[in-house]
Amino acid sequence: MGSCKSSSCSSDTCGSADAAMAKQNLAINTSLGKIKQKILVMSGKGGVGKSTVSTNLALGLANKGYKVGLMDVDLHGPDICRMLNLTDKLHDTKIEGKQLFPPMQYGDNLKVISLEYMMEDRDDPIIWRGPLKVQAIRQFIADMDWGELDYLIIDAPPGTGDEPLTVAQTIKDAQAVVVTTPQEVALADVRKSLNFCKHVKMKVIGMVENMSGFICPHCNKNVEIFKAGGGEKTASEFGINFLGKVPIDPRIVIGGDDGSPYLSSQADSPSVKAFAAIISNVEKQLAGTASLSLKSADAAGCACGSSCNPTTCNC
Repeated sequence: MGSCKSSSCSSDTCGSADAAMAKQNLAINTSLGKIKQKILVMSGKGGVGKSTVSTNLALGLANKGYKVGLMDVDLHGPDICRMLNLTDKLHDTKIEGKQLFPPMQYGDNLKVISLEYMMEDRDDPIIWRGPLKVQAIRQFIADMDWGELDYLIIDAPPGTGDEPLTVAQTIKDAQAVVVTTPQEVALADVRKSLNFCKHVKMKVIGMVENMSGFICPHCNKNVEIFKAGGGEKTASEFGINFLGKVPIDPRIVIGGDDGSPYLSSQADSPSVKAFAAIISNVEKQLAGTASLSLKSADAAGCACGSSCNPTTCNC
C-alpha cells in the first residue's frame, strides 16, 4: 500500500489491516447511529465521584423509562460492575450464531459494558499502553449489541489522556458532564477538563458539584466540609450550565459498595432530591439541543425533511 511507511510491512498485510479498520469503522458508525444521546462523564481530578455520577445518572434515566447504555472506559480502575453488583462473565454468555456480543443487563432498561465483564479475575491489573486502550474502547462500541438507545453514558477515568480522547475522536457527537468537588485543588484540575473539551470541540452539557456540604443527621444543618460553590462559580466563569450540587451522604458510599446505587433510589433525602434535579437538568439541556439542531437543519433545507435525526444527519 502506498500509505504504508514500514519496509517490513507487505502490501497484503497493510491491505488486510486497512480492511479490518474500515470494517470496524462501519460497525462503530452503525452502532452509534442507533443511539440518540452520548454523554461522557469526566473530570481532571480523581476521587470526585465520576463513577457514582455515571452509575446513578444511567440508572436514574433508565428508571424514567429511557433505554440506556452504561460504558465503563476507566480501563485501569473499572468500578461500574461492583457498583451495580454485576458478576456476569462474557465467557459464560451464550453467543452462538450472534455477530455482536451481549452487554450485561441491569433491570429492563439498562445495558452495561466494562472490562471486568471480560476478565477471569477482576483483581488482575490492566497493564496496557495507549494503542490497546484505544482498541478496547472501539471494540466496546463496535462489537457490543447496544441496539436502540436513548442515552449512552460513558464513565471516564480522571484526566485528559487516551480514554477521553478516544471517546472524543470516535464519538463525534458526544457531550460532556464534568464532575468536581468544591475545593480549589479539584477545580484547578477540572478547568483542564473544560479546556480539553474546547480543544476537541466537545460540547459541555454542564457541571456537577459533588460532595457539596454534608447534612448532619443529628441537627439537619449543612456542614461545608470541602467548602461549597466552587463548581457553580467555575461553571459561570466558563459560560457553561451548572447542573446542580450533591451533598455528602454516607448512604451513597454504602450503596456503591453494596451494589445498590443510592442517588437514583426513591429515598427521601437531600442528596437524592438534588440528584433527581440534576437528571432533570440533563434531560432539559439535551432536549433543548435536539430541538435547536432540528430547527437549524430545517432552516438549512435538510434533505431528510421531518424525519431528520440531527445526531446522525450529514445534510
